[in-house]
Amino acid sequence: MPATPSRPGRLADLPVLLVAVVWGSSYLAAKGITTADTVLAVLVLRFTVALPVLAVVGWRRLRALSGAQVRGAGLLGLILAGIFLLETYGVVHTSATNAGLIISLTMVFTPLAESRVRGVRLPGSFLAAAGVSVLGVALLTQGAGFTAPSGGDLLMLGAAVARTVHVLAMARMESVRGADALSLTTLQLGGAVAVFAVLVAVPGTGAPPWAAAAAFDAGDWVGLVYLAVCCTLFAFFVQMWAVRRTSPSRVSLLLGTEPVWAAAAGIALAGDRPGPLGFLGAVLVLVGTGWGRAVADRGRAVPEAGAQTTRTPRRHTCDTSGTPGR
Repeated sequence: MPATPSRPGRLADLPVLLVAVVWGSSYLAAKGITTADTVLAVLVLRFTVALPVLAVVGWRRLRALSGAQVRGAGLLGLILAGIFLLETYGVVHTSATNAGLIISLTMVFTPLAESRVRGVRLPGSFLAAAGVSVLGVALLTQGAGFTAPSGGDLLMLGAAVARTVHVLAMARMESVRGADALSLTTLQLGGAVAVFAVLVAVPGTGAPPWAAAAAFDAGDWVGLVYLAVCCTLFAFFVQMWAVRRTSPSRVSLLLGTEPVWAAAAGIALAGDRPGPLGFLGAVLVLVGTGWGRAVADRGRAVPEAGAQTTRTPRRHTCDTSGTPGR
């Protein structure tokens, strides 16, 4: 019989659920302040606001990192830069609803990739869940009729694949195992900002950050601060706080509601109208990813329970505790 969550664990649920809400709304917020010409500028501005706060708070732990950990975090930062580029360009060219639901395929892609790497066969129920999710995405992107998916949809699909690579890299890179989560996040974001700064300096890659900032109105600044403070700083610190008061699996389950909030924000606030096929696809994506997550978590819990019983060391599994916010 599953254990009843403790009172501290239940108290941690609300802030974590709020993180899922702000992450779900981040696609709409990014879409509202970003154009194809300002993607790099907005990314530089967003993380330049968040990065100094992380560096100041975690300065002592940053100084304690080894050279290998710094290099490993830098490599992860390059992958992270690719994720944010794909996501931000993608959300510019598709709806906030599509963006939030397509990126949720990471929850299916990651166990699939992990099983491939480890040579472990996934149960048929997980493969069925993956099939439901993929069918859902196909219907979602064809809500107005069967046509080729938009460029933005394909970019978001690429971002889901890149997020899978990022999670697996964090789990399998020896150099970053045991690294402090705050320090790892700070260095990854620093590496990503360096990539954005280099790219934005190349002629023809869009407006520079100062030009984009000068063109912002009050609403744009509110959106930028929301992305930096709520979707990055608040989200990261709540994750660190919650994992110490409840289980990582419980945090992961609550954060898995993100696509629900992304769809709700897109439909309620942006007027997204997926159409009957699109709505059916959205439901299938949510059902498939939720089902797949549950199957994968059950499969992971069995060997971990056995490992604790026999007192053998636990094998490292994919964890996103060092992953920055959306």
